[in-house]
Amino acid sequence: MTGATGARDLAAAAARAAGVTLRTVHDVTGIAAVTDFFSDVWQTPRSTPPYPAEVLHSLVHAGGAVHAAYDGTRLAGAAVAVFGPPAHADVYSFVAAAAASDRGVGYAVKQAQRVWALEHGARTMRWTFDPLVGRNARFNLVKLGATGTEYLVDFYGPMADGVNDGDESDRLTVTWDLVHPRTPQHPGDREGAPATRVAPDGAPLARRDLAGRYVWCRVPDDIVKLRAAEPSLALRWRHAVREVFKEAFAEGYVATGMSRDGWYTLTRPSTEGAA
Repeated sequence: MTGATGARDLAAAAARAAGVTLRTVHDVTGIAAVTDFFSDVWQTPRSTPPYPAEVLHSLVHAGGAVHAAYDGTRLAGAAVAVFGPPAHADVYSFVAAAAASDRGVGYAVKQAQRVWALEHGARTMRWTFDPLVGRNARFNLVKLGATGTEYLVDFYGPMADGVNDGDESDRLTVTWDLVHPRTPQHPGDREGAPATRVAPDGAPLARRDLAGRYVWCRVPDDIVKLRAAEPSLALRWRHAVREVFKEAFAEGYVATGMSRDGWYTLTRPSTEGAA
């Protein structure tokens, strides 16, 4: 489904399926509620939110948008987007979160962002996420059809929130074609490819097909729980996955998929879609 009209229809259907209503937020009370919501998601005291209300106000004043999803009167999800270079062609999604992602709230929020961006003339949207969080990778690369285009090492430096504390803040940039979202392609025969690296748990970490079309890389089942229980092991996973991505991206691969069992597919753009 392409274009602003199709995007609006898709966004409306996503909101109905998730049982939420979406609107942009401009008022002091509404933005304060979004700030508190982000504090709860990132497990920080509300007195020291990760995204202060005054920052969100400034971003809205600069032409950005704060989207909020409501389940009745309860805030169930929110996202913030601003325009980036080139002006009026690309939107940067500053932050997005949902309290009930299994219900499709996160998907509804992203579709609302897409409509807003298209109506303001944008054609692409970018954002970053932790590449070790497999469920987010699947959402971004498979559900939305975005593409992982850049690997950023320790992007934010040390982080002290309740989710990321103790880890290095590597991030994967994804680019979402808002007009023609990418349709996920067949990921190739991962099991038939030789393992090239071993993960911290002793099982294969990476595989590469002999034709040079695909690289596959595995992430842990739940990095957030692992980080809390065994931070040193979580950090070893960080470094191991980092090396695979850095090498693959240097060779021209991009991230195009994530399997339900935690394997990324990285594809050379000229061969994406090849059987």
